[in-house]
Amino acid sequence: MLLGGGLRESRVGGSNRAVLVSVAQFDPGVRLGRRPGAQRDTKKLHRTLSKLGFRVEIHSDLSGDQIYQLFLEETEPEGSSLAEHVSCEYEACRGGALDDGVEVDSVTDSSECSFTQHLSVPIDTAVMYATAPGYGAFMHPLGSVFLQTFCRLLQEEGNRELELTRLMTRLSHSVAFTFQAKGGALAGKKEMPCFLTRLTREVFPKSKDAIK
Repeated sequence: MLLGGGLRESRVGGSNRAVLVSVAQFDPGVRLGRRPGAQRDTKKLHRTLSKLGFRVEIHSDLSGDQIYQLFLEETEPEGSSLAEHVSCEYEACRGGALDDGVEVDSVTDSSECSFTQHLSVPIDTAVMYATAPGYGAFMHPLGSVFLQTFCRLLQEEGNRELELTRLMTRLSHSVAFTFQAKGGALAGKKEMPCFLTRLTREVFPKSKDAIK
């Protein structure tokens, strides 16, 4: 996970919380260099979500075990049931392959489709990946394409009041159709976000009534 976060609505106290996990420096045993742009992404997310009324909590360079423990703590019921809150996680790179992009006239179902990944997502949780399984997400010292686009959409009028699923659809469209890498081996490469949801109700990040 390069950068992840959770948007959580709590009925206790009535305030929304955002928990951000930013990883710029990886474990020495992992063959990954320092992630450029992590600090810029974190600051942009903090500023954007704060303006939307979220109380933002930031964790930097946690280990895999620490991230998992934090997830368990944040998804624990607050003295009632898991139905009292919703969490949404945003993740980045998922492999090293590059996407050339392709135009199609029709789409057919694949017989190899699997629901394993979908069922691994807890109930009342939505997961938005920066890219499809096996593919890399583009990063830059000025910030990642995925997260910078996400923040831009949240700042634009007409997007902030959208239900979460519609907002994520716009995010996928914006990243897929407006971004294309330039130069060298990356020339023409694309990035296509992937949205998985097991939400049982509508979620409006900006609304006073965040869950319906």
